[in-house]
Amino acid sequence: MKLDDTDKKLLAILQEDSKTPIKDIASHLNLTKTPIYERIKRYEQEGIISKYVGVLDPSKLDTVMVVFCSVSLESQKLDALESFDKAVADIPEVVECYLMGGANDFLLKVVVKDLQAYHTFSSGKLAALPNVSQIKSTFVLNEVKRATVIPLF
Repeated sequence: MKLDDTDKKLLAILQEDSKTPIKDIASHLNLTKTPIYERIKRYEQEGIISKYVGVLDPSKLDTVMVVFCSVSLESQKLDALESFDKAVADIPEVVECYLMGGANDFLLKVVVKDLQAYHTFSSGKLAALPNVSQIKSTFVLNEVKRATVIPLF
């Protein structure tokens, strides 16, 4: 789908706050409410908007520890990569997973309660997966920036 300038502006507004009233969006974009509703429905149908979520502030929650794990596999064959993908998708502590080029095969963003919980996760779940040869962990000391907005060019 080709996005025009109005699409980009509308998507930017929705990314900042998907609960922005349609009336406010329409006023900001100099449109009526109907074309706004139609565009949003089209974004949902075409998968541009995949879901709506509430973004939580970790500082307001009980202890939350974020760890980035670089994972190397013994084999980089397609079936081994896909098997790892599927296994990681079922682990709730893994909130993001990326197939990487370079020194490591995958980069995982992991959220756990504390260091003991990470130890249990890394040795009991992650290292127990077939084909995992090495895990390198990097612990987040302070979150400088976390954005959910994807820039639209």
